[in-house]
Amino acid sequence: MDDNERIMNIPLRDTKSVPRSKRANRAIKEIREYIARHMKVDDDELIWIDTALNEKIWSRGIQKPPSKITVKAVRFEDGLVEVSLAGE
Repeated sequence: MDDNERIMNIPLRDTKSVPRSKRANRAIKEIREYIARHMKVDDDELIWIDTALNEKIWSRGIQKPPSKITVKAVRFEDGLVEVSLAGE
């Protein structure tokens, strides 16, 4: 594994501080912020979240996203970062 590919455990505990009806949305924002910070991405539009990861966050509904999640982030030559579930 080189600098362009990383497996990360992302804590999503701050999602509990927002109202119940906004928790899954907040979890997606936290994933974007964490990836931007650790993969050194300036523009949020350069972070692409896989549909399987999105479905995993939303699997228990908007009120109960997971408290942490393991993802694989891959940076491409054009600066795009793809985020997917680590097991896939």
